[in-house]
Amino acid sequence: MNNKFFVILAHTYLNRLKSKAFIITTVITLLLIVGLANFQNIIDTFTSEEEQVDKVAVIDETDSLFSRFQSQVKAQEDVMEVVEFDGSEEEAKTAVQEGEYKGLLTLSINENDLPEGTYYSNQMSELSVSGKLQQGLQQLKVAVATENAGIEQSTIQQIYSPVSFEKVSLAEDSKSFEELNETRGLVYIMLFLLYFGVLMYGNMIAMEVATEKSSRVMEILISSVSPVTQMFGKICGIALLGITQFSLILLVGYQSIKSNMESMSGGGFTSYFGFSNVQISTLLYAIVFFLLGYLLYATLAAMLGSIVSRIEDAQQVITPMTLLIVAAFMLAMFGLNVPESTFVTVTSFIPFFTPMLMFLRVGMLEIPFWESSLGILLLIGTIIVLAVIGARVYRGGVLLYGRSSSLKDLKKAMQLSKKE
Repeated sequence: MNNKFFVILAHTYLNRLKSKAFIITTVITLLLIVGLANFQNIIDTFTSEEEQVDKVAVIDETDSLFSRFQSQVKAQEDVMEVVEFDGSEEEAKTAVQEGEYKGLLTLSINENDLPEGTYYSNQMSELSVSGKLQQGLQQLKVAVATENAGIEQSTIQQIYSPVSFEKVSLAEDSKSFEELNETRGLVYIMLFLLYFGVLMYGNMIAMEVATEKSSRVMEILISSVSPVTQMFGKICGIALLGITQFSLILLVGYQSIKSNMESMSGGGFTSYFGFSNVQISTLLYAIVFFLLGYLLYATLAAMLGSIVSRIEDAQQVITPMTLLIVAAFMLAMFGLNVPESTFVTVTSFIPFFTPMLMFLRVGMLEIPFWESSLGILLLIGTIIVLAVIGARVYRGGVLLYGRSSSLKDLKKAMQLSKKE
């Protein structure tokens, strides 16, 4: 390999690694991760040792419902206490207004001999306490209604117990329900990493090219280094920067969550995140499609970034690429619910959608090997075509100065490259 490639790679990587934007973004992200992982500890630090208990006054107009209602509320295992109020309703309302109670609930019997209630509080927007009271009263109503109908409680419990429902696939090589759930988690992570990775580092590649053009450094570089070497040197340098940043985020996130777990079984990283039963082939596909997806969009970003000469125009010219990755992400979110649909199958062979949709199908379904192989070959072929076209656009585009924010400038860039 040409040593100039590694010089450009190292220069791009180290230059971005030392930049204030990268350092600040990484530090803020790591702090957010640590903060979220220790969120409960932070809340506990600012909370008094004695837990605040919401007290609700209850006036039982029937003199027979309170004890049973209290049992229903206690069964919810929540920080709330219902207290039977001995005074009048007006006295109870005054106590609520003075802050002695969170609210007042009156219990009565309607014309159908079923319990009903009226809740009074200072703030009607407060839904937490009232919702739990309503739930407890609903359960009490069911109990009273069944008693009035002469139905035993054991029969009611059998009726409301979860139904036994087992999923069995007739295909021998089909994924089990547990494997499907674990794979879905991996697919989610892969989709988000690819989405944010392409958006963040694709923009960075375009900005890198535009920055060098604005400083007139590009004319010197292009005369001594081939456009393909220069373009892929930058792409790989930014990729290495992304690996560094993602590795730090994953490492800090893993250690932060691990330190806050009361107990954790062995099994390593994949076991900790619930991926211990995911097939090795699925993990390999995740790596392959992530790398190919990055190379595809990064090559496109470098090509588009070379036709602008101002940093301000870089964001505008890569908007079509951004829309492509957003569309791919939205299709993947749709495909998570119906991965076997014809629409998802067809679009998974469109190269710009393949990294997300083909991996989605590989992870969620048992598809023929030739389909995943064809998707990979289409990706590689598209990357090669973009590299060839991109090299020509890159060579001509880096010499294209002035205000440039239109894709029509691709034609001008290619014409300039022919004159070289």
